[in-house]
Amino acid sequence: MISTSAVPQPDTASGPQRPALPMSLLRTLRRGLDRVPPRVLAWSIAALFAVLYSAMSIRRHERMLSAGYDLGIFEEEIRAYAHFRAPIVALKGPGYNILGDHFSPILALLGPVYRVFPSPLTLLVAQAVLMSLACVPLALWAHRVRGPLAALVVGCGVGASWGIVKAASFDFHEVAFAVPLIAFSATALGNRRWTAAALWALPLVLVKEDLGLTAAVVGGYIAWFGRAEGRRTRLLGIGLAVFGTLASSVEMLVILPAMNPHDGYAYLAQMPGAGAGHGGAAHQLLHALLHLGWPPVKWLLLLMLLLPSAFAGLRSPLTLLCLPTLAWRLLSDNPHYWGVSYHYSAVLMPVVFAGLVDAIRPERGGLRGRPPLTRRQVRRVLAGSAVFTAITIPVYPLHEPLSPSVWTESAHVRAARQILALIPSGTTVASSNHLAAQLTDRTTVSLVCAPVLPGQPLPQWVVSDTTDPTHVPCEPALSARLVAQYRADGYRTVADRDGIVLLQRPS
Repeated sequence: MISTSAVPQPDTASGPQRPALPMSLLRTLRRGLDRVPPRVLAWSIAALFAVLYSAMSIRRHERMLSAGYDLGIFEEEIRAYAHFRAPIVALKGPGYNILGDHFSPILALLGPVYRVFPSPLTLLVAQAVLMSLACVPLALWAHRVRGPLAALVVGCGVGASWGIVKAASFDFHEVAFAVPLIAFSATALGNRRWTAAALWALPLVLVKEDLGLTAAVVGGYIAWFGRAEGRRTRLLGIGLAVFGTLASSVEMLVILPAMNPHDGYAYLAQMPGAGAGHGGAAHQLLHALLHLGWPPVKWLLLLMLLLPSAFAGLRSPLTLLCLPTLAWRLLSDNPHYWGVSYHYSAVLMPVVFAGLVDAIRPERGGLRGRPPLTRRQVRRVLAGSAVFTAITIPVYPLHEPLSPSVWTESAHVRAARQILALIPSGTTVASSNHLAAQLTDRTTVSLVCAPVLPGQPLPQWVVSDTTDPTHVPCEPALSARLVAQYRADGYRTVADRDGIVLLQRPS
């Protein structure tokens, strides 16, 4: 049984008396948690969030809030892997090999599961389970460091963290694999288990092309902080740093351009100096560096990364693992990367909480020789983290499964289901963005706003929802113009109801 002495206790120094009720509740909670084995606690937290993520994302899909970009894209990719085909994704364009967009061959691991359960829900549940696994190593580490109450705060903090919740609610993405890998690697680093940290970081090079740089930082951490443990540890760290850097370089500069239909790595053009336009590459890089903290939304991102640890994560060198992801996001000219939406911050959440656990260790001093945090300071840090977690739950969609409105179906969704049911399986469909994700499990789907290239067969069916709120990748005016063109080409109107039109190609 874990002693409650591992949990920070109130200081006995004289001073203003605090209310007895909150402290008695905390003591009762601690006594209850003391009876729960650490692994049971950690895995129970992970199971809870796996269920919440699944319910949240499945209901969003059933309410037709998911989209072809991105759930449909990943389903077409994994569907191809499940049938041992090259990952050609029609939603990206005719003959488009998705490995020329992002290098994520690790997704092939979901192929056998999808073959048994061919549904977009398979991807959503797999993502929920993968991301929830990040709670386990960090909660166990917090338990060893400061006891069960700290484990509860950290485990629930990771599970309810805004970056992971936002990713779990936004379709499906390959970073679902990176979240647990980084959590296990960062925990191993904090416990000086260098080989385990390196092995957990190695697969990151197969998740996404930029994550090799995160693996490289893990290697640099091992080489520097494990240098006193001998030459073997230093070589392990240096080897991982070199491998991660080379892997990302080869993926971005060789593999992706070779696989891309347009003979280039599309996202490299968003980085400073890539185009070497006005003023040259050096001028563009200088401009990007000068605007590293502008516009202010970038500061909001940094603040949102510091608040889960109540700023204590700044005491831990593990926080350095955030640098590669933050660098490409803040230097990019794509404003979507700067904020706190979408899925881009999911990989940072395990690092943020690893920094928190590392900072509250009794033996962890701060920068410049500062002493470790006192018990009172640790208590305040954990309280600050818990308060921030509680504040963000109503803001981000983790609370959605508890809302009755989420479990009702609108008349528009019912109409869409009835119309989509008229499309036979195994056919080709040109669809609007949100309807596409409802069809990729049984048809070959392209976008209704994508003109058919010369020599390409016309889709057998066209379905478009004029109420689709997304403007990327399909502008409503362009979609409407192409639907009109299909009609002019002889497509027959099969259904036209509640803003949704279904056309069939003439025989």
